[in-house]
Amino acid sequence: MGWLWAIIVGFVLGVLAKAIIPGKQHSPLWLTTIFGILGAIVGNAMARGIGIEETAGIDWGRHVFQLAAAVVIVYLGDMAYTAARGGRQRA
Repeated sequence: MGWLWAIIVGFVLGVLAKAIIPGKQHSPLWLTTIFGILGAIVGNAMARGIGIEETAGIDWGRHVFQLAAAVVIVYLGDMAYTAARGGRQRA
C-alpha cells in the first residue's frame, strides 16, 4: 500500500508543479509522476532537516516543502527531458 500512496502523491505533486510552472512542459505524465515522487522525498528530507516531523492533523509545513521541491524537480527534469529529446517537441 505504501507504493500506491507514493504514486498517488507523486502524481498529485507533479501535476500541481506543472500547473505552477509558467509555460508548457514537454515531459510525459509518467515522468512527471516520478518527478513528483522525488519532490515528496526531497521535501520530506528538507522538512525533517529543519525540525518539522509528523504532527497531529495536516502537516502543512511538510507539504509546502514537498510542493516546492516538486516544482524545482519538475522544472529541471523537464529541461533535461527536452534537451535529451533534441529541443522543442511538436505539440
